[in-house]
Amino acid sequence: MKKHVIVIGSGFAGLASATKLAAEGFDVTILEKNTVAGGRARIFHEKGFAFDMGPSWYWMPDIFERYFAEFGKKPSDYYNLVRLDPSYQVVFSADEDIALPADYQKLEALFESFEPGSALQLKEFMRQAEYKYRVGIGEFVWKPSHSITEFFDFRLVSKAFSLDLFASFGKHIRKFFKHKRLLELMEFPILFLGATPQNTPALYSLMNYAEIAKGTWYPMGGMHEIIKGMVALAEEKGVKIRLGEEVTGFTYSGDRIATVVTSTGSYTADIVIGGADYHHIEDQLLGEPYRNYSEKYWDSRVMAPSSLLFYLGVNRRIDKLVHHNLFFDEDFDQHAQEIYTHPQWPSKPLFYASAPSKTDSSVAPEGSENLFILIPIAPDLEDNDALREKYYHIVMDRLEKYVGHDVRSHVVYKRPFAVEDFKKDYHSFKGNAYGLANTLFQTAFLKPGIKNKKVKNLFYTGQLTVPGPGVPPSLISGLVVAKEATKWSRLS
Repeated sequence: MKKHVIVIGSGFAGLASATKLAAEGFDVTILEKNTVAGGRARIFHEKGFAFDMGPSWYWMPDIFERYFAEFGKKPSDYYNLVRLDPSYQVVFSADEDIALPADYQKLEALFESFEPGSALQLKEFMRQAEYKYRVGIGEFVWKPSHSITEFFDFRLVSKAFSLDLFASFGKHIRKFFKHKRLLELMEFPILFLGATPQNTPALYSLMNYAEIAKGTWYPMGGMHEIIKGMVALAEEKGVKIRLGEEVTGFTYSGDRIATVVTSTGSYTADIVIGGADYHHIEDQLLGEPYRNYSEKYWDSRVMAPSSLLFYLGVNRRIDKLVHHNLFFDEDFDQHAQEIYTHPQWPSKPLFYASAPSKTDSSVAPEGSENLFILIPIAPDLEDNDALREKYYHIVMDRLEKYVGHDVRSHVVYKRPFAVEDFKKDYHSFKGNAYGLANTLFQTAFLKPGIKNKKVKNLFYTGQLTVPGPGVPPSLISGLVVAKEATKWSRLS
């Protein structure tokens, strides 16, 4: 008899763990509360527009290749990737923007135009960042991080020091560059990692390597095409996916979960993989005697940002925008402080505008633009319609000033999404969008563990456990937990 595995949630981590466990011979069922698979990477259609609801950046293509290769497949078996050029642009004012070329030699020339000698500095920075990427992504993130002893191998400890693990990203980057614009360009990924550059380990310069050397890509049809491919692969392996079926609790047999109870029935479980929000599983599904962590522990965690999102359908083309646009036309440090240090609605927010219709005509009607706007904000803020509308006009004023023409009167579809929606749709702890901040004291074995200490057959995966937030880390998380669950099953 095959052992039954129940996976809660059909995001990247849930799908990855389910597929790997099915390939290992388990009978696997995914239970998903929403009516579309994908977790935060859902999609919806309105008035001829196709809106990706969550992730919009395709970085680290090697991780996707490694994922599909686990099953003898390639990404191209399921979706068509194109490399973006420019990778993205940064808007500093209505009159100043910088487009980041995909070609490395052109990027060196761009750096030189701001700071003579910086091309050589970039080369050395990239050499170090490549090493961090090879070790960090090649070794560290694939560890289950049950305890610090996993990192006691002298070879790994010595690498930890060479990775600048104990330096801050802010200090590290200033060893190489002085010009304000170059610092802003190199620090931008940190805003989305969940801490200020001063509080983020220098290890994460590997993100710059991923961005510059590995490139920024886009799956034609949208990011949900990855989910569609993963769902198809999961079903090929025999995974059953039950949509619109929310998990409401468990029954127990001693120190194990016996059944997973849902809004419509129950499922026998030999192993349970929690791919839903870790805190929600602990707080709402398990009950206090079975939790790994107390409320005090969770309240002490440093969370990555939440977001205020706008999905906009625009019935005209928008000038000057490229696929990815970062509006840094206000003070970066002030906005970061208002997210991480003194949480509040930002007074002058930075924001991100994605226009996938610049690359992909299938996501908008002809002559129209699909526009996705994201403002990073502190988690658990007050969230209401008046605040959403206020910030809509703040960012649209600046967007229209930059592009030089009216946009708002051409908006034929508008849907906001913010803190309360993250809580309602994903049971997201404090309405966070990205999980835990990648601070030094929330790295590797210092993150919430992937194994429940009191319920022997319960494991966790996703952005609130190792290795952390983002799509590639979620894929890795799913594969790592599947390996650990398989090992446990064979020993138990």
